[in-house]
Amino acid sequence: MKDKIFKENVSLKEFTTYEIGGVAKYFFIAKNKEDLILAIKKAKEFKLPIFILGGGSNVLFSDDGFAGLVIKIKILDIKFKKNTAFVGAGVGLTKLGNLVAKKGFAGLEWAVGIPGTVGGAIFGHAQAFGEKISDVVKSVEVLDLNTLSVKNFSKEQCRFSLKNSIFKKNKNLVIISAILEFPKKNPDEIKKTIEKNINYRKNNHPMNFPSAGSTFVNPETVIKDKKLLKKFPELAEYNKKGTIPAGYLISRCGLQGKIISKAQISGKHANFIINLGGAKAKDVLALIDLVKKEVKKTFGIDLVPEVQVIRF
Repeated sequence: MKDKIFKENVSLKEFTTYEIGGVAKYFFIAKNKEDLILAIKKAKEFKLPIFILGGGSNVLFSDDGFAGLVIKIKILDIKFKKNTAFVGAGVGLTKLGNLVAKKGFAGLEWAVGIPGTVGGAIFGHAQAFGEKISDVVKSVEVLDLNTLSVKNFSKEQCRFSLKNSIFKKNKNLVIISAILEFPKKNPDEIKKTIEKNINYRKNNHPMNFPSAGSTFVNPETVIKDKKLLKKFPELAEYNKKGTIPAGYLISRCGLQGKIISKAQISGKHANFIINLGGAKAKDVLALIDLVKKEVKKTFGIDLVPEVQVIRF
């Protein structure tokens, strides 16, 4: 490429929490809106496929890498005005959650400890402990890749749903920044909640191994099959809530601890597939396929992967 604004042949495993993936043919870090627009223009000029990367915490890249341009969003602006914050898409959730808490604002206690970014959280409508990113979103600034125009989306226009948003459905809309609004709360209560959540993750999640967090979305469904309800009595309680934990379904299929090469369905939490060291994308994908097959066969439920799988 004549214009050397992009790095070439960059290992993607260094930019994902899975520590898995081949090489990106071209790689670029966008530190502001102008950087992002410039990179998109050049990619269009050279007819390159584009992938927008946030914190890399919910992505599985192919072992063959990516034969195009990966743009990592590193827009890190944070500006507060009373209880409202203008936040760049590349800001880490944990950093922002701690900063907000110090100011006596609530709404991100659930996010402290999550390795993703604000942009990624909005894209995938991140949530935990009964709270979600849309609870604090006021508006989102995006770049339309088709027109290279900057647009602002209200919370309603973001079309948030279970682990989903308009940005996940329309990949031509790239998140630049967001305006978030936080309720005031007693700082001591906020701190206690954060500590409680962190301890829960330490005790219940496989924190010592690379992973992409939850592999599957918890299905919002009710099981009516009497034979299944008799065989798995816990389902009656989940039916009341209308949501069944994917980890429960996976463990009841006898898959917890299952290993393929260097990838494993965690023995600590069955909805985590972990990298034991040197795992390949094909190993993780084989476990994903196995889980989907067995859960469908046992419970009649089609599990939906939460992890984005990016192929060559």
